[in-house]
Amino acid sequence: MKSKLVPGPLPSSIQLSEDGQLKHFLSIEGLPREMLVEILDRAEQFVTLPNKAQKKFPLLRGKTVMNLFFENSTRTRMTFELAAQRLSADVVNLDIRNSSASKGESLLDTIRNLEAMNCDVFVVRHHHSSAPHFIAKYCAPHISVLNAGDGYHEHPSQAMLDMLTIRQHKPDFSKLTVAITGDIRHSRVARSEIQALKTLGAKEIRVIAPGTLMPVGIEELGVKVFTSMEEGLVDADVVVMLRLQKERMQGAMLPSEQEYFSLYGLTEQRLTLAKPDAIVMHPGPVNRGVEIASSVADGPQSVIMQQVTNGIAVRMAVMSMVMGSQSKGLS
Repeated sequence: MKSKLVPGPLPSSIQLSEDGQLKHFLSIEGLPREMLVEILDRAEQFVTLPNKAQKKFPLLRGKTVMNLFFENSTRTRMTFELAAQRLSADVVNLDIRNSSASKGESLLDTIRNLEAMNCDVFVVRHHHSSAPHFIAKYCAPHISVLNAGDGYHEHPSQAMLDMLTIRQHKPDFSKLTVAITGDIRHSRVARSEIQALKTLGAKEIRVIAPGTLMPVGIEELGVKVFTSMEEGLVDADVVVMLRLQKERMQGAMLPSEQEYFSLYGLTEQRLTLAKPDAIVMHPGPVNRGVEIASSVADGPQSVIMQQVTNGIAVRMAVMSMVMGSQSKGLS
C-alpha cells in the first residue's frame, strides 16, 4: 500500500527535538516567538560574513546537504546552496528531471534511496502542500528537513529573511502596520509572513488584493482585508508586494496584467499613501510594470536586494540550528 501525502500540516511538535531545539524547519506556524528571535539573532551574526576575511566557517564540515527541488527555483536554491557551502557542508543538487522520481518512483522510495547515501539535511521544494512534512515524518531520525516552499502552504525561510530585513529597519514589531499586497490566494510567502508577523507581535497586518486573488476565510488569520490598494496602503510602515503566481492560476482570474497594474501596481504616487519612511519589499522574481513600477523597485525605499542578501544569512542560521551547531563568537 502506497503512502499518501498528508492533507495538511502535521503537528508543529514534529519540528522540535525532545529538548525543544529546532529539528526540522517546515512551518512558521506553531513555533514559539523565542525560536523565531533566535533565528533572527543568529542570522544577524552571519549578515556581515561576506565582508570578512574568513568567509567560511566549519560548523557543518563533514555534513551533506541535499537540495531536492521538485519545483523550479533559482534564487531559493542558490541561496540554500551558498548557505550550506559557507558553513563548509558538502552540497548535492538532485536533478529531478533526470532522477528516478521523473520515471515514476514514489516520493517515499526516492527518500529511502537518498537516505542510503548518508545525507544529513534535505532541502525540499515541492508543488504538493505538506510534502516536506511527509518527508520529515518518514525519513531517518538523523536527517533534518527544511521546507523551501510547498504548494500553496508555506515558505518559512522566505518569511524569516523578510522578518530580518524588517527588523534591520524597524526593530519594534509592536509598532508596525504591514501591508501584504498581490496574489494572496496562491502565495505561500503570504501565509508564512502572516504567521511570522503575528508571532513577533506586529500591531496590524493587512492583505490587499482583488476578490479573485483573496482566499476565502483569510480573516480568521487575524488580518485586515482590503480590496482597494489606496485604502490598504494608508500609513503602512512596510509594504510587501507579491508576485502574480500565473503558473498556479486556473481560468481568467485577472482581466489583464495592464489592468492589474492600474489597480494594484505599486507606483510612486501610491507609495506616498504609506508612511514617509515605509520600506518596500518583494520576494522575487519581480514582474516590473505588473506588480511594481521600476522607479519604486529601484527607489530609495526599496530593500529588495537586501532581502536577497539576508536570505543567505537566514538559511545559514537555520541550517546551523537544525544540525545542533553553535555559531557563537563569529565576530
